[in-house]
Amino acid sequence: MAQRTLSIAAIPGDGTGPEVTAEALKVLAAVAASEGISYDVEMLDWGGDRYLRTGEIVPDGGLDLLRRKDAIFLGAIGHPGVAPGILEKGLLLELRFKLDQYINLRPVKLLPGVETPLAGRGPADIDFVVVRENTEDLYCGVGGYLKKGTADEVAMQQAVYTRKGCERCIRWAFDYTRKRNSPKKTLTLVAKTNVLTYGHDLWWRTFQEVAKDYPDVKTDYNHVDACCMWMVKNPDAYDVIVTTNMFGDIITDLGGIIQGGMGVAAGANLNPDKGGVSMFEPMGGSAPKYTGTNKINPIAAINAMAMLLEHTGHSKAAARIDAAVAHVTGTKMATQAAGRMGHGTREVGDLVVAAL
Repeated sequence: MAQRTLSIAAIPGDGTGPEVTAEALKVLAAVAASEGISYDVEMLDWGGDRYLRTGEIVPDGGLDLLRRKDAIFLGAIGHPGVAPGILEKGLLLELRFKLDQYINLRPVKLLPGVETPLAGRGPADIDFVVVRENTEDLYCGVGGYLKKGTADEVAMQQAVYTRKGCERCIRWAFDYTRKRNSPKKTLTLVAKTNVLTYGHDLWWRTFQEVAKDYPDVKTDYNHVDACCMWMVKNPDAYDVIVTTNMFGDIITDLGGIIQGGMGVAAGANLNPDKGGVSMFEPMGGSAPKYTGTNKINPIAAINAMAMLLEHTGHSKAAARIDAAVAHVTGTKMATQAAGRMGHGTREVGDLVVAAL
């Protein structure tokens, strides 16, 4: 029987996004050729330049186009000519919400040869995953102004939590912890139940109820401020963290730094339901001042491509990319700190292809 073609929509985006996307696609081409994976990529010019030219971010029919794909690869968004928030809300949040990508998956893994700011720590100490709820909380945009622009102005921003939203994220995190099957096999809920006594109480109660279905998975709880402390002091204590949208947004950046910086950090916005389409991206921004300089580390984008392949059923190809990346960072690249790769963007991509 003929193999089904993997259909990918690529949104290179702004700034250095196209450069790192090119390297991720280069690695995809190499591993697909050796593994016999049939695929096609549709390039979409959605981003700051298109917005400035046409006034639209996601064009008419764009969401339907994406729903017909197996996966989306996003390079980066953020354009110096576009006010902050327009592209983030109009593209990134639009896709997360409209495509119901309710899981944000962020591995926090220190690769060989990559420096961490945590003294005395190595790859064996930093290897955990954050599962962030991705479609509720303060990001829903519920709120408004009273007397805007006056001395009496009032601004309200309301967090929204639903039982359905909490449960599907928590249950997915339990399933993931079971599948990950690390020696710790522990799922830690991170919230702020002592202060946020309504929404986070819902999270806490849902967590306790769902845990009854997973007696083989250990459970733990951290207040978010304590989690920030323990991620620095004892990162080796964590296996999988499940948390709210806002807190996940914050602690995954902390995770990015302890794993060596945004140049190596990748993530996924998942719709795990049948027929859902998911999006994979490097965690770094568009870094417009480095556009065209061949200086941006593409490892995060390459790691995101490995996540895309894993999620779409090509686990062997994903594992090969992971191994090639670890070989390159461990033996071929200089320190990752402050962008000192020892090679250019394109050359790092070539090294990973050679290591495959």
